[in-house]
Amino acid sequence: MNYTYLLKCADGTLYCGWTNCLEKRVEAHNSGKGAKYTRSRRPVTLVYYEEFATKEEAMSRERAIKKLTRGEKERLIEKMAIQRNRLPVPDCQESPPASSQERRPGP
Repeated sequence: MNYTYLLKCADGTLYCGWTNCLEKRVEAHNSGKGAKYTRSRRPVTLVYYEEFATKEEAMSRERAIKKLTRGEKERLIEKMAIQRNRLPVPDCQESPPASSQERRPGP
């Protein structure tokens, strides 16, 4: 599975990226081994993610999210906050969904 995600940095800024293992990538950002942007803005918190079957889909969504205004990104985050109690953060061992085209927002 591939993911596009948003992190909230300690200074209040948002960072968008993509990965094939969400849990490990967030850990990498928080240990200073993630993106250069987040190294000086730790700790970071995962505030939004979407799942994709392919890395190309995840990268395309990352580009689209980066073009959004901060307000639009915050609305994505608010939608996820509503669902947060229903959907767990996926770990790297989960199997792909039945449909390879399925995309769902995370918690």
